[in-house]
Amino acid sequence: MGDHRAEVTKVVCDTFRLDPALVEPDAPLEELGIDSKGRIKLLAALEIYYGVTIDLDRLDRFTDVGSVAEVLADALRGKGR
Repeated sequence: MGDHRAEVTKVVCDTFRLDPALVEPDAPLEELGIDSKGRIKLLAALEIYYGVTIDLDRLDRFTDVGSVAEVLADALRGKGR
């Protein structure tokens, strides 16, 4: 799972122009300035970057980088990677 956290951290930092040193895996996304619209933007960025589809009903699990990495891992498994 650690590899997905690093990848999600990179996508978060690239998408929201954040310093990677400030993004802790367990920090709430709200503390990073990512609100509900930001979570939708993050979901879209992950779908494009990884070529996966993530159901919108999974957005409620987008609470921190670690949980986003878990949702991404689920989506990648569903894709057969």
